[in-house]
Amino acid sequence: MHPTTSHTPEPGRSSDPGAAADGTAESGPAAPVPSAPPPPVGEGRGGRLIQNEATTEIPVHLLFRDEAGPRSVAVGPAVVGPAVVGAAVAGSPSGEPPRLRRPVAAKARPQAEVDPALVERAARVLPGAAGVLAGVCGAAGCVAASWWAGVLPPLVEQALRLPAWAGAGLGPAQWAAYAGAGALGLFGFGGLARGRTGQAWVLGLFGRYRGTVRRTGLLWVNPLLLRRRVDVRLRHWRGEPMPAADGSGVALRVVVLVVWRVRDTARATLGVEDHETYLRECVEAALARIPVEPPGAGRGSVEAAGEALTRRVARDAGAVGVEVFSVQPLRIEYAPEVAAAMHRRRIAALDAQHRATVLTSVVDSVEDTVTRLTMRGLVELDDYERKALVKDLTVAFAAGRGEQTP
Repeated sequence: MHPTTSHTPEPGRSSDPGAAADGTAESGPAAPVPSAPPPPVGEGRGGRLIQNEATTEIPVHLLFRDEAGPRSVAVGPAVVGPAVVGAAVAGSPSGEPPRLRRPVAAKARPQAEVDPALVERAARVLPGAAGVLAGVCGAAGCVAASWWAGVLPPLVEQALRLPAWAGAGLGPAQWAAYAGAGALGLFGFGGLARGRTGQAWVLGLFGRYRGTVRRTGLLWVNPLLLRRRVDVRLRHWRGEPMPAADGSGVALRVVVLVVWRVRDTARATLGVEDHETYLRECVEAALARIPVEPPGAGRGSVEAAGEALTRRVARDAGAVGVEVFSVQPLRIEYAPEVAAAMHRRRIAALDAQHRATVLTSVVDSVEDTVTRLTMRGLVELDDYERKALVKDLTVAFAAGRGEQTP
């Protein structure tokens, strides 16, 4: 007996190739049959996670691979990372194409800036002769008021050869003359100041900047103005050991020499509490950001680090009117906590370098000796004799190098 097999027709297709959809047979080629819709995500192992005209399928097991580093997954024409793909899949359950996030550019570090209106300008001062003249006039007015009131001592009258005067007494007019002459004398002599080379006066009145005096010699400055002396000469500052690090992150201690001067006295005095402290902190911040070569590095690397430090400190300190010319490392040493370990490491490296140099010298000497003996025909050696000769020469030359090495 032959087993009977039943043929189950596929959905959407009749068992008779010539039958129509309603059961009637038609002649001619069969009509195109629409393909079945794809199964939903999650049914079966081969289900597609994302499917549209712009993307390709992504196997689910690629999204959950336990590997060390993140790998990118190709989605259409773009390449995105696993985190972006996961976010796109979770955010579009309806099968919409994922939206890729554009990389956001890092914001530039804001630069220090002082009030733009705070700029150094020349203050209005008078020559010292004007102050002296005003003071002398005030003193003469006081003497005249005393003679007018009759209270001037006779010895002063005789010394000044003033005519005798009975005096009108101390009345309102005499007191007014005293007040005017005294104020003139105080303003005249009280406003005298001596300007020095390399020094400047920053003037202020009731908290408002009134100008800077850079003139030298005897000057007259309004005595009501507050004066602040600023050193505008070229100065240098040798700092204490500051923390730093090399390119590998090893802790260092660096002593730097900073050459600077005050360029804008208004900003240096009023724009910051203490411009010297601000400069020191700028140097510390630059050392924390710029790697410095460890001790024993070449001169070129140290100069490159100095140029980088100079540019960074000059940019930061220029906002407060301080002009920096150079920031040069003077002494570089390891931090106390790593000094012993780095010293042993350096000694080991030097010893290894010395051994490599000695070995290279010995090998070159042995090779030169064997080559000369062979080329000149002094000896004829087979392989065994050549190896023995090389061994003996190596031992002899190494022993000689060891005796010469201190």
